[in-house]
Amino acid sequence: MNWINDELVRLTEKSLERSLSVYSLAAGHPGHLRRGESRLLNLSSNDYLGLSGHAAIVAAMSESLLSEGAGSGASRLVTGNRAPYALLEQSLAQWQGKEAALVFANGYMANTGVIGALVSRRDVVFSDRLNHASIVDGITLSRAEHVRYRHNDPDHLTFLLNKHRDARRKLIVTDAMFSMDGDHALLRELVVLKQRHGAMLMVDEAHSGGVYFARGEGLSHQLGVNEDVDVHMGTFSKSFGVYGAYVCGSRTLIRWLLNTARPLVYSTALPPAVIAGISKALELVQEEPWRRERLAALTKRFRASLCTAGFTVIDGDSPIIPLIVGDNETAVRFSSDLQDEGIAAVAIRPPTVPNGTARIRYSISALHMEQELMEAAARIRRIGLKLGVLKS
Repeated sequence: MNWINDELVRLTEKSLERSLSVYSLAAGHPGHLRRGESRLLNLSSNDYLGLSGHAAIVAAMSESLLSEGAGSGASRLVTGNRAPYALLEQSLAQWQGKEAALVFANGYMANTGVIGALVSRRDVVFSDRLNHASIVDGITLSRAEHVRYRHNDPDHLTFLLNKHRDARRKLIVTDAMFSMDGDHALLRELVVLKQRHGAMLMVDEAHSGGVYFARGEGLSHQLGVNEDVDVHMGTFSKSFGVYGAYVCGSRTLIRWLLNTARPLVYSTALPPAVIAGISKALELVQEEPWRRERLAALTKRFRASLCTAGFTVIDGDSPIIPLIVGDNETAVRFSSDLQDEGIAAVAIRPPTVPNGTARIRYSISALHMEQELMEAAARIRRIGLKLGVLKS
């Protein structure tokens, strides 16, 4: 096993080794964390709507825990399927305007399970080059041919669809909002191509669900293409503030996944308490639009402050705001200096992002206060100048 030490040395030399840090909530300070004795403004969370600590969600989970116990005890196809599952899936289908829904343990398992159930050998999956790792791994495990098109490039996708016109099945899959850049997929263009080439379309709304449209339905609804999306996938670990994932689509699709999605069939069901928390979160996501409105306003203000400070920021309205640093070592130093300044913002490095594009990925929450974000932008500017990321 000595080779492992050699590989770890190489990771360290390239500033690519990861390690775990211990954080806790900063009681009485929404949007903050504690690490040791330090209180940090949390700019690395996916808790976009600020629901992860919501009292009503915690109460629902506590009540379920006392009545239903800690675990489900089996997979859903054995004895782990409790009544709250069916009620949640009915609510999800109604929310998304689809015929049916299916809950998975997490987004990774949903993506690998769905893709593996829809395609296999002799099929082709057309995947945006910046899609999440769970999509990439799902395609690999499916054994279908993996064809990557240039990021948000419909012309390149058209070329590839024509090249593989004789494939048995064709699946186009994309993130709706890309997790490392915060930009949006060109969903309208993808719908046109799907229809023209007889392909299926799967959209991962993990980061856009809860954030966009009137009741948080996501980007597909915002762009008016929801009815043309064959597979709508989303998660409960970001805007919902809980854990798990879902897939919405036709009754036929859901019946098929229930029989063929291996991560669902062969995994123990989520604990009833988690389902109770998700159900309450779904209510809040729909009934409290002020959270989306506040998130949008804070995001716009923070983006503007970074631009005023001299940073180049990708255009957009998403709460994900990356600052491209370039090399791994500078990104790690930037993150460390931010922590010294009271800001939790993690360095994102390859293979999560392409080589040469290491970054600090900021993400905004409805829990943040405008003044603290403005102060954070000033500190980020000072560090950028010190490290030479910004020129004075």
